[in-house]
Amino acid sequence: MNRRDFIRRTSLASVGGYVLTACNESMLGPLLSLSPQEDRVLVIVQLYGGNDGLNTVVPLDQYNLLTQFRSNILLPQNSVLPLQGTNGLSGLHPAMSGLRSLWDNGKLNIVQGVSYPDPNYSHFRSTDIWETASNANEVLDSGWMGRYLSLEYPNYPIGFPNSDMPDPLAIRVGGPVGIGLQNLGVAMGTAINNTIDPLDLAGNIFLDPAPTNCAGDRLNMIRLVQRQTDLYGDVIETAAGMNCQQGNLYPTGNAPGAQLAQALKIVAQLICGGLKTKVYWVSDTGFDTHAQQTVLGNTTLGNHANLLQGVSDAITAFQDDLQGLGLSDRVLGMTFSEFGRRIKSNGSRGTDHGAAAPMFFFGDHVLPGMVGTNPVIPANTDSETNVDMQHDFRTVYASVLKDWFCLPQWAIDDTMLNTYSTLPIVDPAGCIAMGIAEENQTAGVQLLSFHPSPFQEETTVEFTVLKAGSVRLEMFDAAGSMVQLLINQTMAPGSYKATANLGAMRSGMYYCRLENESDMQVKNVMKVN
Repeated sequence: MNRRDFIRRTSLASVGGYVLTACNESMLGPLLSLSPQEDRVLVIVQLYGGNDGLNTVVPLDQYNLLTQFRSNILLPQNSVLPLQGTNGLSGLHPAMSGLRSLWDNGKLNIVQGVSYPDPNYSHFRSTDIWETASNANEVLDSGWMGRYLSLEYPNYPIGFPNSDMPDPLAIRVGGPVGIGLQNLGVAMGTAINNTIDPLDLAGNIFLDPAPTNCAGDRLNMIRLVQRQTDLYGDVIETAAGMNCQQGNLYPTGNAPGAQLAQALKIVAQLICGGLKTKVYWVSDTGFDTHAQQTVLGNTTLGNHANLLQGVSDAITAFQDDLQGLGLSDRVLGMTFSEFGRRIKSNGSRGTDHGAAAPMFFFGDHVLPGMVGTNPVIPANTDSETNVDMQHDFRTVYASVLKDWFCLPQWAIDDTMLNTYSTLPIVDPAGCIAMGIAEENQTAGVQLLSFHPSPFQEETTVEFTVLKAGSVRLEMFDAAGSMVQLLINQTMAPGSYKATANLGAMRSGMYYCRLENESDMQVKNVMKVN
């Protein structure tokens, strides 16, 4: 028996004795009824502040329109890094050469226009919505990842750690365990707050308070045992002794992305060290770019450029490190921000809180390419006009649960608290025998039309359902708020009609969004007086 096994076994005995004494309950092991993919790891990269998606993934096909609305921050067209396979229609910020290389190598997927109905523009509230996967008008006390981990390990924290799951279920590196990793007041993960020196983790503190009940006592005891045994320091020491020679591409010092890179380097080190941890959560800050987003006279430079370079370089280094360690086959990474920015820039060379923005997925098992299309830039854009929502972020989460963690539909519904369609983001080959995911067949196919268009009070929406299953048809205003839910039901393939009556709404641009299983299409229509 090695030192690591001895510490863990004696720790479990201590926790077990405490549970029996304090609560008079029997120790229960995890009920792994779902047979989770033990070797699969999800790394979540949170970008605090609301990232400007239009200067991140640039819609080159609408560049001339963008010059009318954000000329003081818009990148020169010849500086944008074109994405091969998009026919020159899309490109990345010039500071993101690392992610462009992942795209070229088939290891990057971009999901366009991700948001939710009736978006909230408060950083705190929208972050809460994204982390809990709630509707805009409801508050939940559990996060989407917290609910998933509770589903996989339903008795946690009772009986953990144990021989089946001796390691933390999730690890938050560089911050406290937020609501996204909590379930009904219980932190389903552990925080590592010292990211300066990856070999000195003994100073960890647990920032989230435990409930003031029996479960809280057990959780405090588990945390105490974790402190006493310095579990993660032991793992990293073991990993170092196993010659986990990490890559040298990580930004350091004062380079953009150095802090995020250090957190990702710790993640790679812990995975290499043998942890069974399924979810790692890291973050970067500073994306609330209301002013001085770019440098006067050179829009390729400035705060936003540094932020995007940092994210790109850190993720690229992490992916290179995983490849060198032989771990890249096990890891899927994703980015998200609590909202995007408005189409029209402000007078301070910045952008204000908006709605939809792109998400990035990276790893060996992503389906390379772009899900969705470039956002539509209305000709009458004003300071209130938002990037239109193409994909509800909860369909993105459901896709991860289905095709990466291989959950059955009932488990996805339980985790997401509703039924959502899924998107072709991750190759589901490890979950189902069919292998390659069915390609989205809506490209180039017109699924939506309006009669009349423009309209005054009401218009008939003619739509086509390609796949038997769930169908959702919604109308949004230019700010991204859902103004009418036309269809939300199961339907057979065929052609249908629905009436959108917006007589009480003001004139302007509106968007109709059709979601049919993995297919989605958005089309704008003008309401006139």
